Amino acid sequence: MFGSIVVGTDGSETAREAVRQAIELARLAGATLEVVSAYEPVSGQRLREEAAEAPRDLQWSISPREDVDATLAEVASKARQSGVEMVRTFARQGDPADAILDVAEEQDSDLIVVGNKGMTGARRFLLGSVPNKVSHHAPCSVLIIRTT
Repeated sequence: MFGSIVVGTDGSETAREAVRQAIELARLAGATLEVVSAYEPVSGQRLREEAAEAPRDLQWSISPREDVDATLAEVASKARQSGVEMVRTFARQGDPADAILDVAEEQDSDLIVVGNKGMTGARRFLLGSVPNKVSHHAPCSVLIIRTT
């Protein structure tokens, strides 16, 4: 049924619930879990300033995606511990919804799992939201997890 399941995460509570359910679906289906997290570009000047303030032995690790890498590693570990055999992670610069959609298309995924954060009220029309954009542009089925 599902050979490849994409889930996006930013480490928020909403994303954690979507990840939890995506892991369970991937485990039950024997699917590959594609975990995506996006990050905003950071100026070279800011990176140099942060590296200068960090202890010398950690300066090499300062990058615009260090938090994203940690989030992805945590989810991948949790998925493997839960019995998901194949987990791939993708850190993408830019818009979170675009990152999820791009990975789903590149991996020819069967399902995208997202939380429903930002789907209620007038805000969804004014600002847009990741689940709203994903649901309208996905190249595959979308499961929106009710998290609130």
